[in-house]
Amino acid sequence: MKLFPNLQGPQRTVAQTVSVVILMGGLAWASVPFYDWFCRVTGFGGATNVAETGSDVILDETIKVRFDASLERDMPWTFKPEVREMEIRIGETGLAFYEAHNPLDVPIAGQAAYNVTPYEAGAFFDKIECFCFTEQVLMPGETVMMPVSFFVDPAIVDDREGQYVHTITLSYTFYQIDMPEDEIQASVAPEVLTIAPQVGIETN
Repeated sequence: MKLFPNLQGPQRTVAQTVSVVILMGGLAWASVPFYDWFCRVTGFGGATNVAETGSDVILDETIKVRFDASLERDMPWTFKPEVREMEIRIGETGLAFYEAHNPLDVPIAGQAAYNVTPYEAGAFFDKIECFCFTEQVLMPGETVMMPVSFFVDPAIVDDREGQYVHTITLSYTFYQIDMPEDEIQASVAPEVLTIAPQVGIETN
């Protein structure tokens, strides 16, 4: 079947070129949600899972989890993990905190992007609660402790590649987002963000 049978010469070439551009644009648009879904299902690219509760199985074997923090170039906050590393049993629920501070005299809204490395660990890293699930708003001069609770799925010890993972790094990058004033006020929830950190966790 020929495309554009009623067009001749240069007109047909232009029409075919435009069609290819439109098709490629559509595929690129569709690839974003598909890629996100693919990463979450397979753990590819370090995407993590979300769990409603902790694991029913806790192994005696332990694994180290390291925490990393960074900011996009124009994000004015300061942002760092409360601890750099902890060691937990596989299947055990861990709780870590990240500290964020807004040094400006205006409210700043942010959203965290995240991943884990090595990438093959993403399919076995489950978050129960995380500040990255929603937008965060810091008022002028405000400092908050933002929690993330998680566990490493015991299935990792039987995975062909996962069984060789002994350290997982959880990384967050905060970037600034625009929010209307009424949404900023509605998003402020200090009671959720100012939880005291656990004691007895190894620090570097």
